[in-house]
Amino acid sequence: MKIVGIAACTSGIAHTYIAKEKLVKAAQALGHDIHIETQGTIGTEDELTQAEIDAADVVIIAADIKVGGKERFQGKKVVEVPTSLVIKAPKGLINKIEEQL
Repeated sequence: MKIVGIAACTSGIAHTYIAKEKLVKAAQALGHDIHIETQGTIGTEDELTQAEIDAADVVIIAADIKVGGKERFQGKKVVEVPTSLVIKAPKGLINKIEEQL
């Protein structure tokens, strides 16, 4: 699978980056391509390109706040979950998404 997504927490610091790291490691361990953008107090980092979004099979939004730029994902399968779920069970989430696709 090709996965893209956004990680964002209320403070935009710790959980944002932990969620991104957990998703990336889990996806790579399961043999998937992944690119996660972060949104937080220092702005947007690792911004997704339109080409990455177009090629993606699924979009994962791991966020505890409202994220910007959701309109970019129109027509894509979007899964929205809190950062805590991604931090606790990233492989489980990816496996569940894979079953649904």
